[in-house]
Amino acid sequence: MSAEDLENYETDMELALYREYRDVVRLFAYVVETERRFYLANSVDLQVRSAAGEVYFELRLGDAWVWDVYRSKRFVKAVRVVTFKDVNVEELAQAELDL
Repeated sequence: MSAEDLENYETDMELALYREYRDVVRLFAYVVETERRFYLANSVDLQVRSAAGEVYFELRLGDAWVWDVYRSKRFVKAVRVVTFKDVNVEELAQAELDL
C-alpha cells in the first residue's frame, strides 16, 4: 500500500465518520468536547473534583456516541471521563416538531 493509498483510505474513513455524525446528531441532546474526544450524549453529569491541591473534572455520559474514526462501535451505553483539561458541554437546540 502506497502512502497515497493510505491517505485516501484515511480521508474516506473521515468522510464516512462525518456522514454518520450528520445522521445521528439529531438523536442526542448534548455535545461534549474533551481534550481527547468529542461525544454526543443524552445525559451528562459533570463534577468538579480536587485531590492533593489539583482540580480535575469527572464526567459521566449516558447513551453516547463517540467521534473516533478507529472505533468499530461508536454507540456507548455509559462513558466516564476523568481529566485535568477543559471540558465543554453544550445543549443542542431541539428542532420543533412538524405536525
